[in-house]
Amino acid sequence: MLPPIDTIIENFEIVEDDDMRLEYLIELGRALPPMPEPLRNEANRVHGCESQVWIDTAAEGAGPERRLKLQGFSDSFIVRGFVALMVALYTGKTPREAAETDGLDLFRQLRFGSHVTSKRSNGVRAMAERIHQDATRLAAAG
Repeated sequence: MLPPIDTIIENFEIVEDDDMRLEYLIELGRALPPMPEPLRNEANRVHGCESQVWIDTAAEGAGPERRLKLQGFSDSFIVRGFVALMVALYTGKTPREAAETDGLDLFRQLRFGSHVTSKRSNGVRAMAERIHQDATRLAAAG
């Protein structure tokens, strides 16, 4: 089970060693709840990632109580950690809150910029854009 995003941020702030930060990221990927195989379909595939990535964004509940529930998976251990960060960041937000959240800001805050290859950085950007689009669509649907 993934810890709350605030706990994840605190843990990254404590760890200064790049290897330990990478190890923690991989650990988060391992803690990511399994994504059911039927959801690993083309509609949920995130394009723009070097690794294969799937993210399913759904809203649960009704009216102002609707909250996002994200599920995700990647075939790469490191990228799965990035997926876990996105799931922890957005799950539980209303669609409108999620649409107003900048997923890339989390990666800047956690200081991943200089330690992530440009291809992985493009993948993170693709994930953030995909979730933003899904959240915007769900917010408009009411």
